[in-house]
Amino acid sequence: MLTQGDASLKMKPPSYEEPVLPAHYALLEHEGLLHIVGPDTLTFLQGQTTCDTRAVDTENAVPGAYCTVQGRMVCDFLLLQLAEDHYALRMRRDTLDAAAAAFAKYIVFSKAELDASRSDWLVVACWGDDVADSLRQLDMPVPGARYGAARSEGYVVVQMDDAGCEYEVYINAEHRADLLQKLEDTLTLGNESQWQALQIRAGIGRVEGATSGEFLPQVLNYDATGHVNFKKGCYTGQEIIARLHYRGKAKRRLYMAELQGSAPLPAGTDLFTAGVEQPCGTVVNCAPTETGCICLVSATEAGIASGLAAAAGGPQLEIGALPYSLEK
Repeated sequence: MLTQGDASLKMKPPSYEEPVLPAHYALLEHEGLLHIVGPDTLTFLQGQTTCDTRAVDTENAVPGAYCTVQGRMVCDFLLLQLAEDHYALRMRRDTLDAAAAAFAKYIVFSKAELDASRSDWLVVACWGDDVADSLRQLDMPVPGARYGAARSEGYVVVQMDDAGCEYEVYINAEHRADLLQKLEDTLTLGNESQWQALQIRAGIGRVEGATSGEFLPQVLNYDATGHVNFKKGCYTGQEIIARLHYRGKAKRRLYMAELQGSAPLPAGTDLFTAGVEQPCGTVVNCAPTETGCICLVSATEAGIASGLAAAAGGPQLEIGALPYSLEK
């Protein structure tokens, strides 16, 4: 997007306008929901996860992560309320079983029950410059801020960006098949990889099955993206995560990169710099683009400075700027 200070803006006629991206939708089949039902749900999650669950209600969702006692993330998630005493953790589907098994060890002491097998709720992404207007035309409530939530009968809408161009819609397909049909009739069908590319451009790294148990939250910049609340108190892995935040420095950080003319690189792919045998980076997420692929990678500062490639002598990744700052 051009800014007012961009020199190329002066070369365009006064009537020039950026093309409007039409509203799209796509079923997010790579996302899964871990349902937790019961009056103790938020209290239980408060002691297990990096986010402050007290902020979750009918109008607010929160991002977070669940970590091992060593501070390594089993999964990341978006926590939202689906109904009274009914919550869901939206995470990558290939981390769902590991997360459910980890939570199951401790939830037996709470008035709450886990269910990772439900298939009645679907996750649908909706995006585009005029997508908010399209949703309103369907009489759907639209939140007004990032991670704001709006709930109605059988569905929840969560805004995923600041501009109001990206939403996740959680739909109980058994009771609101009509809503799925309305979205199909009103919006343009996209695909999940387009949505994944948007999230990568937003600099939001995701834990996938191949990297579950590998990353500290700071390696994915979760201290900058709001996934970690450093004032909430104790949770699993908190001591190590807090010590790194206040007294140390992460050896790796998250960077955005593009690779021209390449198919997407699998999550967990090692990245190398010339002349060094040990990997100095890892692919976190990757999605195809019209010219190649766009990635989020965790890497050392030295690796970024020297250049990263997936194999010796292979094409180097082009490092881009993140849309947020890591300045404390």
